[in-house]
Amino acid sequence: MKLASALTPVIDFVFPPRCPLCGDPVAAHGGLCLGCWDKLAVPSGTCCTLCQRPMGERYGADAELICAPCMADPPKHAGIAAATLYNEPSRALVLAFKHGRRIGLAPMMARMMLTRLPVLEGEWLVVPVPLHRWRLMRRGFNQSALLAREIARATGQTLVVDGLVRHRPTPSLGGLGRKARARILSGAIAAHAGRQARLKGANVLLVDDVMTSGATTNACITALRKAGATQVRIACFARVLDEALDSLRESVGLPA
Repeated sequence: MKLASALTPVIDFVFPPRCPLCGDPVAAHGGLCLGCWDKLAVPSGTCCTLCQRPMGERYGADAELICAPCMADPPKHAGIAAATLYNEPSRALVLAFKHGRRIGLAPMMARMMLTRLPVLEGEWLVVPVPLHRWRLMRRGFNQSALLAREIARATGQTLVVDGLVRHRPTPSLGGLGRKARARILSGAIAAHAGRQARLKGANVLLVDDVMTSGATTNACITALRKAGATQVRIACFARVLDEALDSLRESVGLPA
């Protein structure tokens, strides 16, 4: 760390810090400019007690409310912590990170996720949403695993990078509805056979870059519950709300 601090002025001189979205100068590497930061949709106000869905500013800060989706279908998880709501700027960051291979964005994105994550009391296992080995070989990294590593470091919790495996390749889920996604993912994700004893009775923080319909996270939760996990909380960088799915599908597309 001391060496890194000493080299920072040299690195900044050779590679001046720039906003990863617009390219404008910023104070330090790993940050957004004020203009791009303002364009991100950061959840605020009163949230659903069960899933942390933003419910607006009109309710009191201490109000305990449950959103309509959770009333209709109570979630299996213990809450969702999303750094941003999915919009054009957050989409651009995710695409640059995942498909543009700008893995240096992981620390900044993880810090944003941490600001929304409640204190993890006791011991937790930090488990990323898995990629199938073929996609992992093509991409070269699992973006969720990079975020999970940063979060585990910051919280002092244990990273179990291979806690889940995607043992069946699945096609791109972009543009598909909730039911179609769930059907494709059914049985595709399972707990790693060598990690079942570790997962049994554990509190698990499931980490993903984007939570769209919830089909992938539900498949992960089902696998973790089957392995005996006590509770599962979700942390993601960007969250797509159900009511925004159709418009996003038409305008900017949805991530796979």
